[in-house]
Amino acid sequence: MKETYNKLTKRLYYIVMFIIIAIMISGLIIDNPRFAEFGVGYIAHCLLVLVFSICLLLYPKYETDVLRMGIIIVASVYFYTIFLLYPDTWSNFIFLCFIPAFSIMFFDSKLFYFSLFLNSAAILFLFGYIKVVDQGHQYPYIEQDLIGNLINFIGSQAIIYFIFYLSYGRIKRQQLYFEQIQQSERLKITGQLAAAVAHEIRNPLTVVKGYLQLFEQDTAYNSDDQKGHFSLMIDELNVAEEVISQFLSIAKPEKDKVTETVDVKVVLQSVTDLLHSYGLLHDNRIELNVAEDYYISANNIEIKQLLINIIKNAIEASKTGDVVLVTARMVNHFVEIKVIDHGSGMSEEEVASLGTPFYSLKSKGTGLGMMICFNIIEKYNGTIDFQTSKGHGTSVTICFPLSSKTIAKKGV
Repeated sequence: MKETYNKLTKRLYYIVMFIIIAIMISGLIIDNPRFAEFGVGYIAHCLLVLVFSICLLLYPKYETDVLRMGIIIVASVYFYTIFLLYPDTWSNFIFLCFIPAFSIMFFDSKLFYFSLFLNSAAILFLFGYIKVVDQGHQYPYIEQDLIGNLINFIGSQAIIYFIFYLSYGRIKRQQLYFEQIQQSERLKITGQLAAAVAHEIRNPLTVVKGYLQLFEQDTAYNSDDQKGHFSLMIDELNVAEEVISQFLSIAKPEKDKVTETVDVKVVLQSVTDLLHSYGLLHDNRIELNVAEDYYISANNIEIKQLLINIIKNAIEASKTGDVVLVTARMVNHFVEIKVIDHGSGMSEEEVASLGTPFYSLKSKGTGLGMMICFNIIEKYNGTIDFQTSKGHGTSVTICFPLSSKTIAKKGV
């Protein structure tokens, strides 16, 4: 369906573009006062029509920022050129007023503001030329009421800006709505999966945990090391059970959030200590840099699970011998946790697919770990951002609101 829609959209685009090109060519031939002379001005007009047409036809195949900017610049040069070449055609001034409207098609705010600035600078230069150099000989309809035409131009730019502002805002809302629908579908799929397998996973865990508890109480195992090993295994099974409960909460979110004050520094130290040996297996080192104590309101085990997933992913993405840097700092009323690796990085498409069930960059990954991470972050009003590119590593930034304890302590 999506492929069919794209084909229809491209077909409609080419139909419209061919109509525009036909109109520009007819302007070259039909009743053109410079057609018979075939001078420098007419040749420049022909070349601009050719270049503008090529840019418009190439755009669906090469949708790059450079080509978009090229189209805006060529369109500006084209309309200003025909304005100067054909001074008797007063309607050309209208096209000058609406040059920034071309950038609205691309829904790119930077490009729109660039075209708005470029057009404003060009029109001021043009009015200065008409006032000082031309003095109303070729453009009397502008020179006789220069202030009025300038006010009309400013009004047209304001109208275009208003149209862009409304259109751009609406597109952004639609994108957000589409992302929410995608996330809802992800949660639905994960919920179905969780309901199907959670009990099957819990059953063997319960059996293993029960036997470990018996061994822990067995007098045959008297040494502190043996008791400590059993306690450690039971603790890890408790964590696994908590993770399963968190997994199930994706399918059936808890209405009442039971939170506690979590010391970010303590949690990060605990997680990095836990993953230290895992990093050594990959010949990687974890470097932790947290200068002060920061507190957030969350569930301690869930935050640990989140950080374990993110840091473990960073270790696995890193090259042999690389350092994974973990930092935490206060930014306004948020604690910002960064996990930086120097691995292979990700493309924009790969980042957009993170959190999708069964999508993973690992050969044996399921993609469910990142989905749980996203759910934990959303649950505690946090945000996550990925700064990455292919071959240049990844920087994951996680932000959580500071607890009242930190705000009172820091006086922020």
